[in-house]
Amino acid sequence: MAVRNRRGSGERERREECAHLLAGLEAVVGELRVGAHPSAAAEAAASESRGEAARVLAISSGRSRFGGSGAAGWVHPESVVAEELSRIAAAWRVAEEHGLALAELLTAARIDLLGRIRFRDRTEAALAGARASATVLAGLPLVGIGLGQLMGAEPLAVLFAAPAGELLLPLGTGLACCGLLWTDVITRQGAA
Repeated sequence: MAVRNRRGSGERERREECAHLLAGLEAVVGELRVGAHPSAAAEAAASESRGEAARVLAISSGRSRFGGSGAAGWVHPESVVAEELSRIAAAWRVAEEHGLALAELLTAARIDLLGRIRFRDRTEAALAGARASATVLAGLPLVGIGLGQLMGAEPLAVLFAAPAGELLLPLGTGLACCGLLWTDVITRQGAA
């Protein structure tokens, strides 16, 4: 369960950072459309943004203000949204190298990011039933133990006092945990 909770919190953090990233991109595009220089646009957007978006916008602004590549400020492989940041960096780099309109490329990157988020959300919703079923199935042995105890079969005595319980309890627990983790692997592959 701890592994599932950790993965769930990581996914929530990623979703939150993607929302900050969308807002940051919208702000920088708005600044660019009114004629701001890319470094000034990134600086203004950084002050309006939160999370990872604020950090990369500030770095990008600083790099381009001092003559460096603003695109390099978006590359952070350790970030929870590294994949999204690399796509934005690629768009920014194309604008720098070929003189294309940065606002248009960042708008396209924002639309792409929004589409990917919506697709991921729809897929997660579609797979929620499978995850719930797996959780219920993993809990059924506990229900069986409770019913057996109520009927007087004393499964707890077998699991905790009998020699067979030394093997059966860890084996059953391990198999239930493996089943849950395997279901997560399958549903994550379906969401990818």
